[in-house]
Amino acid sequence: MMARLAVPWSRDTMLRVLRRGDPTAEPPPPARVIGIDDFAWRRGHDYGSIIVDLERRQVIDLLPDRQRETVIAWLQENQQVEVICRDRGAGYIAAATEAAPQARQVADRWHLFENASAAFLAAVRSEMPCLRRALAPSGPIDPETLTRAERLQWDGAQVREALNRQILELAEQGMPIKRMARMTGVSRQTIRKVLRGQRHDTFRSRGSSLDAWSLALEAEWNAGCRVGAELWRRLKASGFAGSLRVVSEWATRRRRDEKLGHTAGSSLSARTIARSLTTERETGSAQTAMINAVIETAVPALVVARDVLDRFHAMMRSRDEARLDPWLVKAANTKLAAFAAGVEVDKDAVTAAISSPWSSGHVEGNVNRLKSIKRQMYGRAKIDLLKARIMADA
Repeated sequence: MMARLAVPWSRDTMLRVLRRGDPTAEPPPPARVIGIDDFAWRRGHDYGSIIVDLERRQVIDLLPDRQRETVIAWLQENQQVEVICRDRGAGYIAAATEAAPQARQVADRWHLFENASAAFLAAVRSEMPCLRRALAPSGPIDPETLTRAERLQWDGAQVREALNRQILELAEQGMPIKRMARMTGVSRQTIRKVLRGQRHDTFRSRGSSLDAWSLALEAEWNAGCRVGAELWRRLKASGFAGSLRVVSEWATRRRRDEKLGHTAGSSLSARTIARSLTTERETGSAQTAMINAVIETAVPALVVARDVLDRFHAMMRSRDEARLDPWLVKAANTKLAAFAAGVEVDKDAVTAAISSPWSSGHVEGNVNRLKSIKRQMYGRAKIDLLKARIMADA
């Protein structure tokens, strides 16, 4: 490239010049409102921090890590900062509180929505044993109608259920857990779960790439589309990336279930159930409404948690900070209590997130831009070169 530009530099010289920067360039004005977030050097292992001037919408610095001490050192050198937008990670909270007590902290609204949804999903997962029993087929399962893979699962579930009954019988005889473990070959932890009623081996078909599309499939099925190939074409037009075979097997299984009088839903994942109870509650099919009715009857605590989640979303969208305290009181005794406790700890920043015009949206955009630059350089660029690239592209 240097030869084409008629610049007599080697690639090492070019990189050295980029790293040094333009000595004649004027330094940016001191940032008053900043956003800070982490980015991955190696996902799951090493992370750095990106700092953005939200008034100018430009990256002003990259930090080599996200450690509290590193962020504190940067903030101590920039005492003019008045507003800090950040996620709800403990490291950034502690650093901002210690090094910039004069600055108002603003929790990121997107992360608040995500955390609330994750808390509801966790609540659904905690009730999955009960939900599977409620959504299981009402009649006995005929093993001859199962696929080969499902038959293996069914056989395994029967063995585990028999083992559970054996453990309960031994417990009634007064046998110690340690001796039961030696006799049955089951770990003591599993035996305790059985005795507490926390292990249930209700048979259900294994999850697949269709789990996220189960409600859409049910809607198409109830609308009269019963051919696997046509179902696959309609899903593919909506973004489904799975194979025709998977959809055809689903259609075959669905016809078999209808013939036997089974109801759909016992194999739904926790994520699918959470979505049907919330975002697809008003727009789902009649089958979805029937499944929701069964769930709401079986686990009324999820209905209460959903109401709390809806109130939180409404509060955030209406920007009404006066509704926060009543919401915290209502959420305290529900399945979203842990999320509410976290909001209580970070209450000032959450209140600012509701009422303040500032957010971390632009920071997230720059994190995505930084990822693209890292990929262009095959992940080999050090922090000084990355900083030069992302600030030059601003």
